[in-house]
Amino acid sequence: MTESAAEEWPEPPLAGTEAAAVLGALERQRATLAWKTSGLDAAGLRATLGTSSVTLGGLLKHLAHVEDSHFARLWLGIPAGAPWNTVDWDNDPDWAYRTAAEDTPEQLRTLWRESAARSRAVVEEALSTGGGLDQLGAYVTRGGGRPNLRRILLDLVEEYARHVGHADLIRDSVDGLTGEDPG
Repeated sequence: MTESAAEEWPEPPLAGTEAAAVLGALERQRATLAWKTSGLDAAGLRATLGTSSVTLGGLLKHLAHVEDSHFARLWLGIPAGAPWNTVDWDNDPDWAYRTAAEDTPEQLRTLWRESAARSRAVVEEALSTGGGLDQLGAYVTRGGGRPNLRRILLDLVEEYARHVGHADLIRDSVDGLTGEDPG
């Protein structure tokens, strides 16, 4: 049994609040990524499919960066912390994918889990104020717009959904694991 299967599979509420539905959808995507990357050694996390250079380890590292950067930059209005603040993203936009092969499976999983935990804490704090999903983040666009919490969370759900599809294909090519719910 994988680490994700050991816990109850997250499912958005059938008739919950908007916040519960959005957060439930995000947690389901996170759980699917955790399941698709669980139980694999370094070779499994480095496997590619066809001509693509995307790996499961690269997806873990990329999504850890997305978790941290979305909430640091868009919500809090601060730069993302380590290790993201040491990267020259303009000259190496694929850094997370490229350098994942240098990390151990446990380092990749820990990086991703800790990033997701930081995101959960930021969202929990934001929602505890009673402002709901309409609260505006600190980031200001060139046109003066600011994203609300809803938009940031929905962008994260979209990012995960796309990459969980990649993870499904790559994992199937590694050992035949398919599906989206280990239960």
